[in-house]
Amino acid sequence: FAFDKEKGTFSRLNSQPTGGEAPCYIITNGKNVITANYSGGSISVFPLAKDGSLLPASDVIRFEGAGADKERQEKSHLHCVRITPDGNYLFADNLGTDQIYKFTVNPDADGENKERFLREGSPAAFQVAAGSGPRHLTFAPNGGYAYLINEISGTVTVFEYREGNLKEIQTIAADTVGAKGSADIHISPDGKFLYASNRLQADGVAIFRICPDNGRLTKAGYQLTGIHPRNFIITPNGKYLLVACRDSNVIEVYERDADTGLLTDIQKDINVDKPVCIRFVP
Repeated sequence: FAFDKEKGTFSRLNSQPTGGEAPCYIITNGKNVITANYSGGSISVFPLAKDGSLLPASDVIRFEGAGADKERQEKSHLHCVRITPDGNYLFADNLGTDQIYKFTVNPDADGENKERFLREGSPAAFQVAAGSGPRHLTFAPNGGYAYLINEISGTVTVFEYREGNLKEIQTIAADTVGAKGSADIHISPDGKFLYASNRLQADGVAIFRICPDNGRLTKAGYQLTGIHPRNFIITPNGKYLLVACRDSNVIEVYERDADTGLLTDIQKDINVDKPVCIRFVP
């Protein structure tokens, strides 16, 4: 879609098949678009045309394997793709195999030169604890730490990030009731607090303080929300946190205390059918 910022309207350009079922996450570096395909167990790469439309997929990378949870990890389930802050690598989270795949990025690849955008990294993947179910990954503003929300184990795993490598330094519970429904993860713009949403039981957002010296987390609080907070976002100025409560058909608006990280519902709900993702226009 093309977006008219003045009018706030979209116009459809085109679409392309992903080659992998149930695409659930999408990013772009301005030259290529990458999707994580949950049921397809794959990621897809689309070069962009000059007008922003999608060219056919230049690469569909499929993954095999299964995990310890026979019901939830019966095969590969790709859930998130993220380009590292330095722009040199792409990480892809596989909920089904408890792995984070690593690829080197070719920043020059585009629709004209047809160079390959992704190549297998070394190592090819990082393993997390069996039965974790890695879902979404985010980076500290300083680029030195990465934080992974694990859907099935309900934990946040903290990594030191350096030159394309992840070194695990901490795992802490976000879902303390064993609901196996942890969903989204974001860091406040000032880098002081991390937030992680949980669904299925005790639906809400776990709040953690980030130690500036070593990136480790300590629990700061927990904010109950509407039903099924699949996604949430922090406003660019850090003042508010908006929660997409899918099964309550509402986006809840919380004021964020910059000193404690705690949240206060300001009763400015936005009613919308089945919200699952919120983004701000740059």
